[in-house]
Amino acid sequence: MALVPVTVACIGMGWWSDVLADAIVRSGKLSIASCYTRSEPKRKAFAAKYGCTAAPSYQAVLEDGRIDAIINTTPNNVHLETTRLAAAAGKHVFLDKPIANSVADGLAITAACRSAGVVLAIGYQRRRESQFRWIRRRIDEGAFGRLVNAEANISRDRLGKIDLASWRYSAEGMPGGVMLQIGIHYVDVLAYLIGPVRTVSAQFAQLVLPGDNPDVASMILEHDGGALSTVNASYASASEHYVMNVYGKEASAYYDLQQGLRFLKRGSDRADAVAVTNNDTCVEELEEFAAAVRGEASPEMGGVGATESLAVIRAGIRSAREGRRVEVAEMLAERT
Repeated sequence: MALVPVTVACIGMGWWSDVLADAIVRSGKLSIASCYTRSEPKRKAFAAKYGCTAAPSYQAVLEDGRIDAIINTTPNNVHLETTRLAAAAGKHVFLDKPIANSVADGLAITAACRSAGVVLAIGYQRRRESQFRWIRRRIDEGAFGRLVNAEANISRDRLGKIDLASWRYSAEGMPGGVMLQIGIHYVDVLAYLIGPVRTVSAQFAQLVLPGDNPDVASMILEHDGGALSTVNASYASASEHYVMNVYGKEASAYYDLQQGLRFLKRGSDRADAVAVTNNDTCVEELEEFAAAVRGEASPEMGGVGATESLAVIRAGIRSAREGRRVEVAEMLAERT
């Protein structure tokens, strides 16, 4: 018997809402019944594009008995309010990263969903990319030996492409700028591959883009196992580029957007290319969420993991501001 799709409402009509809605359409395991954003033209356009109801208010969405879950792509600073209301209404929540702008809000979001007994999943799709899954399997098999170091870079060109009226490019809406906006993805991948992050040292800069937020950021991460890693994020680069290199005592893996994945074993004088298939990461995370709603799975990234990821970025912000190494535990202990 075919499963009945999980019925969702999408809130927050920005460019990422369409990315997730397109993934829902590709999947077929979820169905969009309703949408809401404060802009009437935006919600009507979204409703027309995806064949759903344009709700007159968020409350109307929450009172709609058809809705099993909320796909939440609202601005970071309203994640707590919108998610708390959804949880109180018994709606499960798929929330785009980061979980919030503050650790306190991340903790409150997690607690609200746990107390209400609803599923909370956070969108961290990059850890699902096939090259990182391949590296993780080889690590688990012991091929790398002791992990000692890693380096990551996530860069994009945003010169002339930003809207300074958007919350995504303001210090208030996106504290930490490019590191919270896109760097957090590779912070998560580093933690996924190397292990939890213990301390952070960071520097942020504003070099090319207008506005009040960093467009270049670098962080040194100390992981629980002792390995060190670096993550660099940039909106001021000439082009889009991604790098993730992982170094172990017995082997190393090298990934970049142009050359793909390569693997080098101890004693070899060349890195061998590794063939991996591009996978639909957004579909995968949404289908996992749907399975969790049906009680058949648990989200790979829930509130606890997402709050820890945010705490790494907040530690970086504090490190850059105060010129010192910051413990992630220091950030997780904050409640304001």
